[in-house]
Amino acid sequence: MRQTKKIHSLGLMFLLLIGVFSCASVNVSDWKDGNISFGHNITPIRNIKPTQDKQTKVYIQGKVEKQVPLLQRRVYQINDSTGTIWVVTKQNNLKPGESVVFQGKVRYESIPIAGEEFGELYLVEE
Repeated sequence: MRQTKKIHSLGLMFLLLIGVFSCASVNVSDWKDGNISFGHNITPIRNIKPTQDKQTKVYIQGKVEKQVPLLQRRVYQINDSTGTIWVVTKQNNLKPGESVVFQGKVRYESIPIAGEEFGELYLVEE
């Protein structure tokens, strides 16, 4: 119980620091069930498009569904109830079902097969 409170306190502090240093408006009244919301700065995953500017940073909020370890990074599949997206990050301690907020740049990997496009959108956290 004590360790859980400590983890929640550290997580809350981390999210608040992200809000302060990213100039995002943290709206405390939007916090529900332990999830933090950055108001209008959160982009629903369904609204992320392959044609988006590669320099634009977006925020997504959702739950970890799957993870894939890489050599120096991890890739997490995030679901926000509007869709799913893969996120490449250096964070290595996230668990399935955990609520997360990521800031990153949108990337698209084209995968043409037999004249059809099976490309995949993903987010790279910086």
